[in-house]
Amino acid sequence: MAGRKSTKLYIPQPADNCTLVGTLEQLEPDKPANGKRVALILHGTMGHKDYLFQKRLAMRLPLDSFRFDFRGSHESGGQWKYGGFAEDVQDLVTVVAFLRDNYGYEIDMVVGHSRGSVVGMHWLCTSEEGKRVTAVVNVSGRYRMNRIYDQMCNYKEAFDTMGYYEWKVSVARKQVLQRVYPKDLEEFASWDTGIVWDNFPPTINVLTVHGLADGVVPVYDAVIYARAFGSRAPGTHVLHLMEDADHNFTGRQDEVVDVILEWLEGHHSGALVTGVLRTGIRGRL
Repeated sequence: MAGRKSTKLYIPQPADNCTLVGTLEQLEPDKPANGKRVALILHGTMGHKDYLFQKRLAMRLPLDSFRFDFRGSHESGGQWKYGGFAEDVQDLVTVVAFLRDNYGYEIDMVVGHSRGSVVGMHWLCTSEEGKRVTAVVNVSGRYRMNRIYDQMCNYKEAFDTMGYYEWKVSVARKQVLQRVYPKDLEEFASWDTGIVWDNFPPTINVLTVHGLADGVVPVYDAVIYARAFGSRAPGTHVLHLMEDADHNFTGRQDEVVDVILEWLEGHHSGALVTGVLRTGIRGRL
């Protein structure tokens, strides 16, 4: 029997006449995938499919998984937009259709970091396939989108002088320069995360993980998600806050994976209840 297999997939995205690039991890590649359950792992803004905990998680999950670069990110073509959440959802729809039509996969689990969480939750609220998902992991997900204006001081001078802000970051050890326009912030701030209150499937178990030292997305956003998801049944919501962890869980990625796998074990055994992870277990002081 063949062991684990990693396969790079190239998925046409006709909406932007580009190709989305991702990695499929198969536990038993010699067996037909038709009807198998698969996990999707979604990256955040200016991230990519292998950064932070994403690849580490994929290599340890007890089911097949697929992680990919949204359009304009890392290896995927197309135009990147700071406020392009609708385009990201479109990419996710395209990926789901490709995995279904070419492999016969059914999406069972969605794991998102930051922007990836927001995109994944919107897809879950608006698609038929999303209703059949059983597990969701929301890591550093933003709820109050308008709080992006808290960072306006970073953009104002450039907006006033050039009409745009040049964002320089390192992605997969390569320097990347992207432009952010005022309209991008408007699109970002207006994205509707409140959809989860009325449209999120009631049967899905959700884990929210957030760092208490997150300087990008306020920790209180995790509390809002806990309120939204904790009121559903039979689906559960479990909250886990990590002390001293920042937005990207710097130096703590393996811990994030451990937490997800611990929660997933409870999900599979039917032992999950809504509340705080490890309730009743004394933590270190």
